[in-house]
Amino acid sequence: MSTYAFRILNVFAESTFGGNQLCVFEDARGMDDATMQALALQFNLSETTFILPSERANARVRIFTPGYEMRFAGHPTLGTAHVVRDLANTGDALSLEFTAGVVPVLAEGDVWTFTAPQPGGLKTAAANLTQAGMAALLSLNEDDLLAAPLWIDTGTDQLLVALRSTDAVRRARPDSAQIDVWPESSLERKTVYVFAFDPDRSGLVVSRYFFAKQGGGVVEDPGTGSACANLGGWLIANGHPLPAEYQIEQGEAVQRPCLLRLKVTADSTIQVGGKVIEIGRGKISL
Repeated sequence: MSTYAFRILNVFAESTFGGNQLCVFEDARGMDDATMQALALQFNLSETTFILPSERANARVRIFTPGYEMRFAGHPTLGTAHVVRDLANTGDALSLEFTAGVVPVLAEGDVWTFTAPQPGGLKTAAANLTQAGMAALLSLNEDDLLAAPLWIDTGTDQLLVALRSTDAVRRARPDSAQIDVWPESSLERKTVYVFAFDPDRSGLVVSRYFFAKQGGGVVEDPGTGSACANLGGWLIANGHPLPAEYQIEQGEAVQRPCLLRLKVTADSTIQVGGKVIEIGRGKISL
């Protein structure tokens, strides 16, 4: 029987029970793919990560949802970096190796920032869906959309939908009865990230992220770092003046408030940050 240590963290958290939850296994040597997948399902969080040795970075990281492995994801990057710093005494600058590439991560205290991998550069694609069709999938009116939906890929491709108002973001209700016609990503995942710039609070964006879960239905993610990075890609693709900095609020509707920090530099480097809070540790025997 083998024993594996894990930690539970909240990422993009401004308070103890805010943020997006994450489980990190400190040393996954000896685990096979099936075991990692089974553990991710056992914990049933949006993602669980597994730390392994790397010849290219301070650690190699594998990310599993309860149903599949991911090439890259935002809040697992920041939470895992927080654990690696503690385990390996790396200091506040380190790098993590993912399937999507090596990602540099920096900390100021417990606020961590990653640089989006953008393998092969920023990728965009038009969605095979009209604005009216997208609005219908979100239970919104066509005039609630600010622009046509757009696929953005800065590490993992997602469908971004800009809305005209924060009220429209809060009114969005994905229609699970139409899940069959939702657009699919390159990895055959059905996701949508809706957002709006807040006219009353300069530099603030309100967002929500929805995805179809295995077995049916739609789930809302509290805080999505990869989608925040893709928002940076959306700014670039739409000719937004650079450099640009925003704070993104997410998770209000699922009672897990998150605050994400987005920065796009003058040379189009995309950085996403947030605070990490560790709330527990344990061991599991297999």
